[in-house]
Amino acid sequence: MSPPDTPWVAAAAAVVLVVVPQVWHATRHLVTLVHEAGHAVIAVLTGRRLNGIRLHTDTSGLTVSSGKPRGPGMIATAAAGYLAPSALGLGSVALVEREHTDWALYAGLATLAMMLVYIRNWFGLLVVAVSGAAVGILIWRAPTHTQDLAALTFAWFLLIAAPRTVLDLWSHRRRVRSRTTDADVLARLTHLPATLWNVIFLVLTAAALA
Repeated sequence: MSPPDTPWVAAAAAVVLVVVPQVWHATRHLVTLVHEAGHAVIAVLTGRRLNGIRLHTDTSGLTVSSGKPRGPGMIATAAAGYLAPSALGLGSVALVEREHTDWALYAGLATLAMMLVYIRNWFGLLVVAVSGAAVGILIWRAPTHTQDLAALTFAWFLLIAAPRTVLDLWSHRRRVRSRTTDADVLARLTHLPATLWNVIFLVLTAAALA
């Protein structure tokens, strides 16, 4: 059984991972990893063909899938990225609270293994491999209370980071004229303004954190 203060320690650590600029520059790559995994998983679940995933040194990423250019499957795939960190964070918290931390870790390891098949650049391969090694060490070497602390810290990190990345999206769209973000793709698919999609992302990720 983990110490009763584990959730508070995890939350405090997660805040540091998101708020401190020098740390966020590195940990932002983990959010991108989850973001692109969200696109990939939903693409597969909606019957699209997953072609490749790239993770870039500037913390951006790209997931390419083929299938119908419009319709519910494409909309769900495009919307999944910014919502994936919140969904994974909530799911991880639920599993830890029910003393199924090992399920969360094995699910994460399986997802990373799947991503290895589709990674199409060396930096992406490095991020996935290092993340997989860290999860593997937790599974096979760390005691239960350490696994709980790590899983909760990661969950809190994702829940806090999700709305921050949405705010970053808002700022990016104000600064850059190119309209290639997920919100802009969704605007073209649904004829709803990209700003509205930005608001939807912010409301849902903030609700998950709350």
